[in-house]
Order: sequence, then structure tokens, then C-alpha cells
Amino acid sequence: MKHIIFASGLILAAALSRLIPHPPNFTPIAAIALSSAVYLDKRYAFIIPLIAMLVSDYFIGFHSGMVWVYGCFALIGLIGIYLRSHKKPLIIAGATLVSSVLFFVVTNFAVWFMGSMYPKTWEGLIACYVAAIPFFQNTVAGDLMYTGALFGLFELGARWLKIEQTQVATSGLPK
Repeated sequence: MKHIIFASGLILAAALSRLIPHPPNFTPIAAIALSSAVYLDKRYAFIIPLIAMLVSDYFIGFHSGMVWVYGCFALIGLIGIYLRSHKKPLIIAGATLVSSVLFFVVTNFAVWFMGSMYPKTWEGLIACYVAAIPFFQNTVAGDLMYTGALFGLFELGARWLKIEQTQVATSGLPK
């Protein structure tokens, strides 16, 4: 039970960080999707990041591209499921970068496809992606920073919980 409370607290804190001023696309949600899928029961792996998005979007504002954005975070959760059995720093960093690219490609395609800002031509699609490059830099930076922080905190928390469980077991106290 303590690990669920610990994980939920970390995720809540990361979700709340979307509500404070930050550079565009420098958010913790991809990191939440990755780390939730690795450290929480599978039934929570997709629910928690999506609930975090819904709660923060309630305050930030809902938009027409939400299905695409939320779908990306569900796909990022699938990448996190893969990470469950591949928790090595280099693989986590690679998965984080793949998540950033996935989000960039899908959400900017949605902007082009659903919006009226760009012509529905190959040139319009390319112009949409080029215009989004500054946001992509923030996405990558935020995803790497938050993923490193969340994975580090989860690992520290797991070690703390193991130490506490060992102390309880050796003292003869009930668990």
C-alpha cells in the first residue's frame, strides 16, 4: 500500500507542475506515462497519466486535439510497459527520446490534419513540422529531465521501502 501512496504522490506532484508557469511543452506527462507503466500495476499504468492530464486540462483548458494528445500518452505507456523488463539508464533515455519523437510526430500531424493554419498539402505538413521544432526542443528537454527525476525518485523510494520492510521483518513486528 505504501508504494501506491508514494507513486501516487510523485505523479500528483508532477501533474501539478503542469499548472505552474513553464516553457511550452516542458511538461512531466510523458515521464509520468513511462514511469507509471514501469512502477505501477498495469491497471494504473494508463489511467494515472490520463487522469493527471484531465485534471490539469480542466484548469488549463480543453481543446480539439485532446484525443491525439491523450492517445500519444497511452502509446508512451506501452513504451513504459516494455521498459518494465529493460530498466537500464541508456534504454530509459532511448525510450524517452522515442516518446518525445512520437509525441512530436503525432500531435503536429493532428495540428495539420484538423486545423486550418496549414494547407492540406505535403508542403503544408512540412511547414507545420518545421514551425513546431522550437516546441520539440522543450519537449525533449522536459521529457529527459522529468523522466530522470521520476525514475530516480521511484528507485529511491523502492530502496527505502525495502529497507523499511527488512527492519519490520527482523524486528518481529507484523507487516
